Amino acid sequence: MKVIICGAGQVGWQIAKHLSGERNDVTVVDNNPDLVRRATDTLDVQGIAGHASYPDVLDRAGARDADMIIAATFSDEVNMVTCQVAHSVFSVPRKIARLRAQSYLTAIYSDLYRRDHMPIDVVISPEKEVAEAALRRLAAPVAFDTQSFLGGQAQLLGISLGPDCPVLNTPLRQLTDLFSTLRAVVVGIRRKGQLFAPDPADQLFEDDQIYVMSHREDVNRTLEIFGKLVTRQHRVVIIGGGNVGLAVARHLEKRAERVRVKIIERTRAVAERAADTLERTIVLHGDGLNMELLNEASIGKADAVLAVTDDDKTNVLAAVRAKTAGCKMAICLVNDPTLHSLMGPLDIDAFINPRSTTVSSILRHVRQGRIRGVYSIGDAEAEVIEAQVLSTSSISGQLVRDIDFPEGVLVGAVQKGDTVITPTGATRIEEGDVIVLFALAKDVPDVERLFQVSIDFF
Repeated sequence: MKVIICGAGQVGWQIAKHLSGERNDVTVVDNNPDLVRRATDTLDVQGIAGHASYPDVLDRAGARDADMIIAATFSDEVNMVTCQVAHSVFSVPRKIARLRAQSYLTAIYSDLYRRDHMPIDVVISPEKEVAEAALRRLAAPVAFDTQSFLGGQAQLLGISLGPDCPVLNTPLRQLTDLFSTLRAVVVGIRRKGQLFAPDPADQLFEDDQIYVMSHREDVNRTLEIFGKLVTRQHRVVIIGGGNVGLAVARHLEKRAERVRVKIIERTRAVAERAADTLERTIVLHGDGLNMELLNEASIGKADAVLAVTDDDKTNVLAAVRAKTAGCKMAICLVNDPTLHSLMGPLDIDAFINPRSTTVSSILRHVRQGRIRGVYSIGDAEAEVIEAQVLSTSSISGQLVRDIDFPEGVLVGAVQKGDTVITPTGATRIEEGDVIVLFALAKDVPDVERLFQVSIDFF
C-alpha cells in the first residue's frame, strides 16, 4: 500500500513508524526539513520538504498513484485543503484528516465532508479521543490503561500488580481453574520494561504490568482478583476547562448516577464559556496549582482529579499537589513521552497520551481487511486489534489451538452474534465472528494477513 503522511510531528512520525514497519510504501511530507530528515534517518520512509497542500509537493510525493493520504499537520485548514487537492487533482481513494477546531466537528455541519464538498473520508478529532480516554480512565480508576472493544462488551484493562495482589506467583493456567466462570484473559505482561504475550505456564510477579481482556460485566471482579479495590466516584475535580475538560464534564452531568463536578480554569473567557455551557458543574476561575483554590474545590474530599490543561508540567504538578492534599486518584494529560516514566514515582495513578489515542484512531481506518478497531499499546510496542472473520479468511472454520498464530499473538475475546465469549483452545472461529487479538508490533503484519482477502477499506 502506498501512503502519504502529511505532517512529521509526533502523530505523523508514529503513524509512519507503524506503516513502514509493515512494509508499506510510505512518504512523509512536512514544511520543516529537520522533521523530514528525522523521519528519513530513523524510519524506512521517503521524505519531501514542502507545504503539504501544494499540488506540486503532493505530486513529488507520489500522489498520482497513492492509495491513501493522511493529513496530520498542525493546521486544520492545511489538512482540509490537502485532502481536497488529493481528491480533485490526484483522485487519491482514501483521505484521512486530523481536525482540532470544534466548529469543524459540530454534527450540524457534517455535510461539509461529502465528496462533492470537502472530500474527507475520515475525520479524526484529538480532543474528542482524549476526552473519551479520560472517561474510560474514570470508569476504571484503578487501571492505568483502558479501552473498549466489541461495541463496549469487552474491556482491555492495564493493571499494575502490587504486593497485595492475591494471585502473585500463580501460573496463568491455574487462574483459569481457580476462577472458571471469570470471563477474562491475560493477553500481555510488561516485566522490567519488556512487553510479551504470556504462555499458560507463565506466572505473575509483583511490579508486573498486565493487560487483561475482560467481559464488561466482569470488569470489577477482574480488578478485585488482581488486588484492586473498586470504588465509585462521586466527586471529580477537573483542572482545565477547555474542549477536553468541557466534554468530560458534559458527559459526567448526563450520568444517571449523579457525579459532583468542579472545574478550575485559568483563562476567564474559557471559564465563562464552561459556566454558560454546563448546568450542574461548578466552575472556578483561577490557577489549578493554587492551593487555596484547590481547597475551595474541596480537593481533599475528591474521588478523582483530572488535569487536562494544554501544559504538561501544569498537569503533572497539579496531579501531584491534589494527591498530596488527599485526593484519592489523579489522572493527567501528558504529551511529552519523556515524562511518562515519572508517573509511578510521582504517585500519579494514570495518564493520557494524546499521541497514542490519535494514532490508534488513525490506524483503525488504515488497516486492510475487516479490521474494525485498533488500539496502540505503549510506545508502539503492541496493538490490540478487533477484526471480523470472512469466509475466505485462512482462520475461518478452525479451532483456536490449530491456528498458526505468531508467538506474540493471543486471542482475548470472540463475539459470536450478540454473545461475547472468552476463547479456549477448543473454540472454533467461524465466518462472521469478530475476534480481539493482542499482537506485538513485529507480528501485526502477520495478523493482518490472517484476515486480509483483498484491499478492503471501509
